[in-house]
Order: sequence, then C-alpha cells, then structure tokens
Amino acid sequence: MFHVSPEFLNDFYRTYGSLIPLKKNDVLRHLKRRFDTDFSDRKNVIVSEVMKYRDTLVQTPVPSFRVVYKKHTLTLDDLSTLADQNWLNDQVMNMYGELIMESAHHKVHFLNSFFHRQLMTKGYDGVKRWTKQVNLFSKSLLLVPIHLEVHWCLVTADLVKKKICLYDSQGNVLQKIGRNILKYLMTEAKEKNQADFENGWTKETIVPQQTNENDCGVFVLEYSRCLALAKPLQFSQKDIPKIRKRIYKELCECRLHEPG
Repeated sequence: MFHVSPEFLNDFYRTYGSLIPLKKNDVLRHLKRRFDTDFSDRKNVIVSEVMKYRDTLVQTPVPSFRVVYKKHTLTLDDLSTLADQNWLNDQVMNMYGELIMESAHHKVHFLNSFFHRQLMTKGYDGVKRWTKQVNLFSKSLLLVPIHLEVHWCLVTADLVKKKICLYDSQGNVLQKIGRNILKYLMTEAKEKNQADFENGWTKETIVPQQTNENDCGVFVLEYSRCLALAKPLQFSQKDIPKIRKRIYKELCECRLHEPG
C-alpha cells in the first residue's frame, strides 16, 4: 500500500495557502519521484488519500497567507475566488494582468479593471492620468477587462491593425462598451499627438462558449493570456477547472507557466 507523503502535502499547503490548486497530476508526479512507479491507474485511491489529509486540516487556513507582488497584494480570500465556480474579483484580475504584461515583455498593456468604470463615471478626464507613465500607441495590443457588476468581458485593441474586438463568453453583444473604448482611444490619440490612431478603426465581436454564469472572469484571463502570448484560443468550458488551478499557482509563484 502506498501513501502520499504528508511532507509533500504540507509543503504544497504552505506554498499555496490551501489545496485549491492541487491536481491529481501533482500527486502522481510526487509518487513517481518517491516510488519510481506509475500510479496513474490508482487515481481514486489518490483522491481518497488527499481527502483524508484535507479532513485533518479542518480547512484551517495558513495564518495570514499573502501573495505580495509589486503594487499587488492577494489574500487567501482573493485566491479562493479561483475555487470551484466562484466569481473572480478585481484583485485577482489585476495581478494576473501584471503577470501577462511581463510575460509579453510589455509589448502588451493590460488596463486596470477599474478603468472602464472610471471612464464611464468621469469621462476621459477621469482616466487621463492613468497612462501618464505609458504610451499605449507604442504597444501592439491593449487588453481592457470590463467588470459589469455580475459579469466580466474583455475588450481588446490591436494597435497594429487598428481593430477593436469584444470577447464576451456569454454572447452578449455589448457594442456600447466597444464604442466607449474606441472613443477613449481616439481621444487619447488626439491628446498624445498620434494622428494615425484618430480614425480608421474597425470592430468585431467574438463569442466563445461559456455554459454557466460563474466562469466569465476565468474566460477573460485566459483570453488575455492567449492573445498577449499569440496563442490560439483552444480552450472551452471543460478546461476551466484546470485553468483555475493553474492561474492560482501562477499568482502564488508570480509568473506565468510555460504552455503544456
């Protein structure tokens, strides 16, 4: 009879603050290293072992678990929005956007999730200073997460092709949002003396396949990641649980994982 090493689970728990991002393959790799044997046909037993360990924790969180990276701080409550079918919050969205920009070597700019809200309530003057330290028109792609109270969607601006795209996983045709961002970009271009960007834009709506009411934020982050790194959008609703776990780990490690 094999046993999953308590040390492995303890280390995992300390590293990530919970077992939320633990995958069966993580345990299988651990067992392979420990016993030099493939246990992939024993997945049910592995799940049972992990559940026993989880029960001993009585779901006690790691005291004061925090992820601090640059201007971002994530608590365990923030990270727990990646569990099951929880809705993602702004803190998770914005730190992941930071990691995306770094992985894309800052050729892509990810606007803070509060940007659109501020734009709608205070107009261009309310967000004018948001780009004081960055020239949007030197980037290849702009990513704008949109938080609509109980729904996330994504607007992108391809600054090479001068094309606005709206990615809405529920299929809502939110053309007004696209127009808002386009109007902002044209005003920004005028303010920054970028005449080439004051006109000639096209728009497109892209509708992938979300089948519930809870995963829109995860879709937005995965769209953003794929688009920023020039990867095809080859994921669907069935992939979302493992994507949630991967994003959790990436946030704790403050870096995006390599594909595969």
